[in-house]
Amino acid sequence: MSTDIRRHARPGDLPDSPGDLSIALVCGRFNRGVVEGLVDGATETLAAHGVAHESIDVVWAPGALEIPQVAATIAQAGRHDAIVALGAVIRGDTYHFEVVCDQSAAGLMQLSMTGDAVVTNGILTVDDDEQARVRSGTDERNKGHEAALAALETIAARRHGGSLHIRGVR
Repeated sequence: MSTDIRRHARPGDLPDSPGDLSIALVCGRFNRGVVEGLVDGATETLAAHGVAHESIDVVWAPGALEIPQVAATIAQAGRHDAIVALGAVIRGDTYHFEVVCDQSAAGLMQLSMTGDAVVTNGILTVDDDEQARVRSGTDERNKGHEAALAALETIAARRHGGSLHIRGVR
């Protein structure tokens, strides 16, 4: 049985001083209309949890494959507490979809394990435009919202030395 930790998060599960955080949103320009919805979801969530608007930097990369490279450059600069990757890869008729999805996710995972900044993956990997629209819309299904919230929760967990306990998850 799985538990959606976002539905059970308590105030203590998020960073103590979100106003002091600096967050970079690294966004792919490919499928820009969809990605702008993800950016809106992420920025609204960060602001709702106390992250100052001027502490959110939006950086555009050409597409999902380039997002890890841009994210790595941002991480090396050491000015951000978290990097939230946002993009949209919509399945086509070729194997290219799998390559882009797998390699962008692998690059972000590698960066998350080797760098000091928290890295979350909000790159949509969907079958069609309708799925992309649903996951970048204005409701709770927006994956930009989820990726931003995951970044805040991970920052809190790291600050608490991994001792964060969320109800229902052990």
